[in-house]
Amino acid sequence: MKIAVTAKGIDLDSQVDPRFGRAAYILIVDTENFECEVLDNKDNVNAFKGAGIQAASMISDKGAEALLTGFCGPNAFETLQAAKIPVVNDVSGTVRDAVKAFKEGKYKFSDQANVDGHW
Repeated sequence: MKIAVTAKGIDLDSQVDPRFGRAAYILIVDTENFECEVLDNKDNVNAFKGAGIQAASMISDKGAEALLTGFCGPNAFETLQAAKIPVVNDVSGTVRDAVKAFKEGKYKFSDQANVDGHW
């Protein structure tokens, strides 16, 4: 399974970035072998608006089947729902630990955004 994880750096030992749309990086991680593809999210970091929607589109295009992040706003959450990508909010720690916890079933998918837009 390929999952997207927001990250402050470019490897599995990076901390999870609490922001979705404006995360520094988004790692697409294969849960079977922990191989990852790094997506540089710099175009969205300073976007005036639409960062979450653009980031959602980007991870959908990469085939992500779930998203692990700290906070996800309503527009991004709606876009992810439309793309059938479930979201786990309130994730912290390293990307590696977050993926392990996901594989162990320690997270519950969110049923709504957990911050207002433009957080």
